[in-house]
Amino acid sequence: MSKTSNAGPLRGAVRPIATKVSVTGFSTSTPAAERKLMRKWPPLVAICLGTFMLLVDVTIVTVALPDMATDLDTELSDLEWVVDIYALALAALLLGIGSTADLLGRKATYLVGLVVFAVASLVCALAPDAGVLIAARGVQGIGAAGMFGTTIALLGSHYRGKDRAVAFAVWGATNAVAAAAGPVVGGLLTEYLDWRWIFYVNLPVSVIAVVLSVRVLREERPAERHRIDLPGIVAFTVAAGSVTFALIRAHVDGWTSVNTLGMLGLGLVALIVFIVVERRHPYPILDLTLFRSRSFVGIMSAGLLMQAAAFAYLLFTSLWLQTVLGYGPIKAGLYILPLSISAFVLSALVGRLGPWAPKPAIGIGMLFIAAGAALQAFVEAGSSGGVIIGGLLVAGVGVGLVTPTLSGAALASVPAARGGMAGGAVNTFRQLGFALGIAVFGVIFQARVQDVLTDKGRLADAHDVAGALTGGQAQGVIARTPEPERASMDHLVREAFASGLNVTLWVAAGMALLAALVVFVLVDTPASRESSDEEPESAEVTSAVGHV
Repeated sequence: MSKTSNAGPLRGAVRPIATKVSVTGFSTSTPAAERKLMRKWPPLVAICLGTFMLLVDVTIVTVALPDMATDLDTELSDLEWVVDIYALALAALLLGIGSTADLLGRKATYLVGLVVFAVASLVCALAPDAGVLIAARGVQGIGAAGMFGTTIALLGSHYRGKDRAVAFAVWGATNAVAAAAGPVVGGLLTEYLDWRWIFYVNLPVSVIAVVLSVRVLREERPAERHRIDLPGIVAFTVAAGSVTFALIRAHVDGWTSVNTLGMLGLGLVALIVFIVVERRHPYPILDLTLFRSRSFVGIMSAGLLMQAAAFAYLLFTSLWLQTVLGYGPIKAGLYILPLSISAFVLSALVGRLGPWAPKPAIGIGMLFIAAGAALQAFVEAGSSGGVIIGGLLVAGVGVGLVTPTLSGAALASVPAARGGMAGGAVNTFRQLGFALGIAVFGVIFQARVQDVLTDKGRLADAHDVAGALTGGQAQGVIARTPEPERASMDHLVREAFASGLNVTLWVAAGMALLAALVVFVLVDTPASRESSDEEPESAEVTSAVGHV
């Protein structure tokens, strides 16, 4: 009887708590639960704000380039550098930013990156000439690397278990939306305000992100901190920058000029120095022994070539749409958008239906990218922008197949302890592929435009005219032509641009085919593997970055 009498009050005391749990879904009181919820997600918002800005700025400039060209009186090499310098800075510093953050603190590094990015954005917006704009874009890339290189560690330190999965899913979606939104946002700002507003818009977002980050992010430093591989970072930056500079200047100065050969030589020397430094440094930014794995070599090659074959030609597509066809920035951005849309949809499907075996997923994806580039390579003098839509959709399917699988394959191809380095290497090779792709395509594009002007237009100053056309001055060239010859010049400009685009796109298709061949020959990794708690984070991050 005593047990029965004691049980009754106990049940009576427990019942209200049980009822409260069933209603609120929390084991604490409603005010406490709400406070906990309010504290949980602001760090994710702060991190996603910075990520969205830095990734939008990779693509937002694409549709603004023609207006920049008109306002700043640029050459093609100037436009290439506006895009390339940002990607180069991001690629060069991503490899070493992890060790820097370990020393300075991850929150501090992220905040410094935000501030540097904001100040550089203001300088970009106020730039009086192309030289200042290019320099400020390089500083922007440095700030972006500070932000981007710390996001995985910050998310990992603020979230655990299911919350971590949700955080990375939201962060990955932010990456995808940023890639898709760039051309459209750039078009809206450029058409209705001014191209400078694609940089001004970063300022209020940066202020919000800084204030929020100061208040909600925790500072953490790992117990074990390694010496920064500064010589490796410098050598890699000089190597990548010198080769890119040589390629961009080759169509202006010529392949045998002192500038071109000198910079190529400097790049080769810097690469040798990088290899020597990485072999000797106790904590290298890139462990070169990873390249003993055939699969790792194949995956890095695929990342490098994919970014070039799928995205680098869009600079020239934008010039054609706006300076030749006369489309506004918004319309041009919408014509480019199908690539990002199909990539986003396929990435989501792959993530839901995967994991997929790396070799067929990456290899077949590269074949889709090759087919998409080839389908676009039928531009004629009388073509409208609609001629590229089908090819962009097909290429997007390939990007959507490759990017979610590439990250997991990179992690599976290296020892577990090197998972973070492998993820960083994938990101670096992608950005490097984008930068080098623009430089290579610039040489090809301008050379083909000049050939058409010489062969069909029989222009004595074909080199100078080609430089003006590819520098975004097509309408100015046509307007300066005497009235009786203006119609024929307009047709010649359309024909030259169409031919230049077609050759560039066929080269892009060839790059993608080469990547597919390399993958089918070299890559042989399992679809998944048991891994540490940190490895899925790296996979999520690398997958998300692939949308850029």
